[in-house]
Amino acid sequence: MKSNLIFKDESYKIIGACFEVYNQMGCGFLEAVYQECLSMEFSEQNIPFREQPPVHLIYKGKSLKQGYVPDFLCFDNIIIEIKAVRNLADEHRAQTINYLKATDRKLALLVNFGHNKKLEYERFVNDPDSCHSRDS
Repeated sequence: MKSNLIFKDESYKIIGACFEVYNQMGCGFLEAVYQECLSMEFSEQNIPFREQPPVHLIYKGKSLKQGYVPDFLCFDNIIIEIKAVRNLADEHRAQTINYLKATDRKLALLVNFGHNKKLEYERFVNDPDSCHSRDS
């Protein structure tokens, strides 16, 4: 296990808030329900966040009409993308990685509230030397 995880303390707090929501709500709700609960939990735990901050995309120096909207930006550095699906899929991972690239942030957490046995989460680090990097 790596001992030099980036934003270790911050991500620990975020995941703790996610576990609290999962422990209170369980699985089976829509993503929007978990988003609202998580917003309340972040506030309760004094975790600084912005909900659904728009991400503008640039192509060859020009703004695109298309953009992204991640679920949360916490501590102004960590992107949180939540799902409520049975299993995380590569499309979810690719979406999260694209948020990292588009924002030039260093860390994203992909959190799944839809698994019926436990909360699932994955960490992604923005590594410019590779297509993507998963942080264990």
